[in-house]
Amino acid sequence: MRDAPDAELEAEFNQSSAKLREELERASLLLLLNEEHDNSNAILMIHAGSGGLDSQDWAGMLLRMYLRYCEREGFEAKVIEATTDEGEGIKNATVMIKGDYAYGFLKSERGVHRLVRISPFDSAHRRHTSFASVLVSPEFSDDVDIEIKSEDLKIDTFRASGAGGQYVNRTDSAVRITHIPTGIVVTCQNERSQLLNRQTAMHVLKSRLYEMALQERQEELSSIVGEKKESTWGSQIRSYVLHPYTLVKDHRTNYERGNIQTVLDGDINDFIMEFLKQKARSQVGVRS
Repeated sequence: MRDAPDAELEAEFNQSSAKLREELERASLLLLLNEEHDNSNAILMIHAGSGGLDSQDWAGMLLRMYLRYCEREGFEAKVIEATTDEGEGIKNATVMIKGDYAYGFLKSERGVHRLVRISPFDSAHRRHTSFASVLVSPEFSDDVDIEIKSEDLKIDTFRASGAGGQYVNRTDSAVRITHIPTGIVVTCQNERSQLLNRQTAMHVLKSRLYEMALQERQEELSSIVGEKKESTWGSQIRSYVLHPYTLVKDHRTNYERGNIQTVLDGDINDFIMEFLKQKARSQVGVRS
């Protein structure tokens, strides 16, 4: 007679334990997010590499992965710009991600992502390797002091075209801002008005300039200690293999997972955790 209540109690205990483990993992992650801007919103940018439709399709898969990740984690994600040439995947996309520590979590995704699979666009069913790069920067509010001179900007307005498919609202208010000294081009075409598109584009430009300055500083420091690495397609941070086996491997931490579909569905917390833990260990080693 006591078996049923005991089984019910055990089920309740297991459920509470699982919830507690999730909360402890989240708390552990937050302890590792102690760098400047970690608690900021994030701006995530995806760029397809060379390789035509395969690379554009891969970039589109990555965009879906990050949107699913944000949905899992309760972040608010909005695609503010996405373009493609031939209707397959994307050439590039920019996503505004809002939520506590969004930048801290997603900064680990910065780098080149590599996909190996049988190409769905190859009639001979050959194996192809595709690349896409991911940039992640914190979003800055208007009161953050990042100097952008008006004379350094070229601002164009235009009507959003069909490129970008489901991600684009077709209006007459799209804005393209070119930062002349650096050549950075930012486009926004998903807001309701030209003013909002321009404000959003300026937010993204601030973020890109910060990202560029951060990268230059890291490269300078790396060159001093003799660890400078070229930012090329051969220096991928993570590989996703669909053929001849299935595996996702992060080359920075050597952490790997065999169930690639769950990863592509946004389950990337383990990769983020391993990266943050390794980074924390390396910082301790530098201080000691």
